[in-house]
Amino acid sequence: MDAFYALAVLACPVGMGLMMWFMMRANRQRGGTPAGQNKTTGNAGFSADPREQEVAALRKEVDALRTKLDGQPEASAEERAR
Repeated sequence: MDAFYALAVLACPVGMGLMMWFMMRANRQRGGTPAGQNKTTGNAGFSADPREQEVAALRKEVDALRTKLDGQPEASAEERAR
């Protein structure tokens, strides 16, 4: 009876591991491109990844803020403490 319980406890993680292994293996055989994407159009038909566009916009904003700060005089320690 104890062997049955041990088998039941191990069935879930072993089954999950096998499922993941089979899915990875099948993905490699198809070329490794996730569903909804292809290699020519990029990310699901979009010309660029939306995350890359957001990162570019944030970098531009950071550069603008740095430029704005470079034009200001250095604050003293007392002024920064306020």
